[in-house]
Amino acid sequence: MKRFSVLSLLLVLFVVKVSPATVDTVSVFSEKMDKEIKTVIIKPRSYEGKDAFPVLYLLHGYSDRYDGWVNKAPKIKELSDQYEMMIVCPDGAFGSWYFDSPVDSVFQFETFVAKELIAWVDSNYKTVASREGRAITGLSMGGHGGLYLGFRNQDVFGACGSMSGGVDIRPFPNNWDIAKRIGAQRDFPERWEENTVMGLLHLLTPNTLKIIIDCGTEDFFFEVNERLHEELLYRNIPHDYISRPGVHNWEYWANAVKYQALFFSDYFKSRK
Repeated sequence: MKRFSVLSLLLVLFVVKVSPATVDTVSVFSEKMDKEIKTVIIKPRSYEGKDAFPVLYLLHGYSDRYDGWVNKAPKIKELSDQYEMMIVCPDGAFGSWYFDSPVDSVFQFETFVAKELIAWVDSNYKTVASREGRAITGLSMGGHGGLYLGFRNQDVFGACGSMSGGVDIRPFPNNWDIAKRIGAQRDFPERWEENTVMGLLHLLTPNTLKIIIDCGTEDFFFEVNERLHEELLYRNIPHDYISRPGVHNWEYWANAVKYQALFFSDYFKSRK
C-alpha cells in the first residue's frame, strides 16, 4: 500500500510537470484602430476538462509589450493552473496608457481592451462571459489601465487592481508619452482630470466593484497610491491596499501578482 502511494505520487508529479498551462500567442483585429493586436492567452492545464473559466486581463507597463508578463514573470502560468483561471495579456503599445486617445486614432486602447478583445476572447475560448467572470489589473502604466478600465467599465469587469500603478497622471505632465495621447496638460487640463484614476472616483459606489491596490514604499508612484488609498477610505469604498518595501521593478511585480491572483480567484469563487 505504501509503495502504491509513492508510485501514485510520482505519477501525479510527472503529469503536473509535463502538462502545465499552455500559452497561445494570437492576433486580434481591432476595427477601431484598423490593425492586428498581439495578445498572449494563458490557459490552465484543466482547460479541456471544464466548460468555462474566469479571465484575468493582465496589462503591461510603459515601453513593454504583450509578452512582457509571461517572459519576465513566467510563474503567472503556475497561477493560471493553481486558480484555474485564464490570463490574457494584450499589447498596449508604447505608452498608450489604455486611453481612447482624442488626438491619435491608432491609440484607442480602452475600446480595444474593454470591448473588442473581450468579445474576441469570449467567442474563441471557454470563458465565464460576464462581469462575474472578469477581472483586470496591471503594472505601472498597466496599473493605471487596470483601475481606469475597471472604474469606467463596471458592466464588463467585476474586479480590478493595480500594481505600482500611475494612478494619478497629473503630477507627471512631461512623462511617459501621456501628453502625446491626450494633449499637453496646460492646453487640455480637463482631459488630464477626466483620464486620471483619481478623477474617476465619482463613478464608484460602495461594494459594487472589488478593488486591490499594491505599491512599494520606495516606488516613485508610492505617494499617488497613498493618496488614492486615503481618498477611497474617505469615500467609504472598500478595497484591499498593500504597501511594503520595494521599488519599481520586476522583482516586486512577480511577487505582487501572486497576491492579486489570489484576490481575484476569491472574487470569482464568490460569484459562482
